[in-house]
Amino acid sequence: MKLYYSPGACSLSPHIVLRETGLNFEVEKVDLRAKKTESGKDFNAINPKGYIPTLQLDDGSILTEGTAIVQYIADKAPQSKLAPANGTLERYRLQEWLNFIGTELHKNFSPLFNPSFPEEGKKIQRANIGKRFDNLTPTLEKSPFLMGEQFTVADAYLFTVLGWCQPTGIDLSQWPVLKDYHARVAQRPTVQAALKAEGLLK
Repeated sequence: MKLYYSPGACSLSPHIVLRETGLNFEVEKVDLRAKKTESGKDFNAINPKGYIPTLQLDDGSILTEGTAIVQYIADKAPQSKLAPANGTLERYRLQEWLNFIGTELHKNFSPLFNPSFPEEGKKIQRANIGKRFDNLTPTLEKSPFLMGEQFTVADAYLFTVLGWCQPTGIDLSQWPVLKDYHARVAQRPTVQAALKAEGLLK
């Protein structure tokens, strides 16, 4: 498998998941502005949507959308327990978290990275994110991870999104439980390895 990524972007989530599984994989950086891969390929020819994450499977086919990719990877390595078994209520709980992170957090962050987005609008986005952080706090007060004692693909995604707070002007210390959670997940060897591979840690 090959993961196409951009450093620190939402592709960090499947990158962490790949490292958690121990499966064989490659990564290739993408210049999203130029739509070129590090090896000089036209990224739009690989993924016509033009964004990451993009996972090239062993048969050459392409899988897109982060929440689908992380579940695919987890199911390739069930021993890693990164996702509950398909068909169980716990799997739907995982999908509930993935959808929450994707629609209520990830998408609210997107305008904060847009330099042309008005500052008044950004204040509204930050307030919306703050409300969702309030929703998250009770769960992480009770257990170390979103699904309890077990680290899952949802934690890899939440860790990635929380990493966007500092560059977008959100002070995570307002939510001490989330700040502690982010710091704790950051210490996982697989997370450290992914961050180093993307040039985000020296």
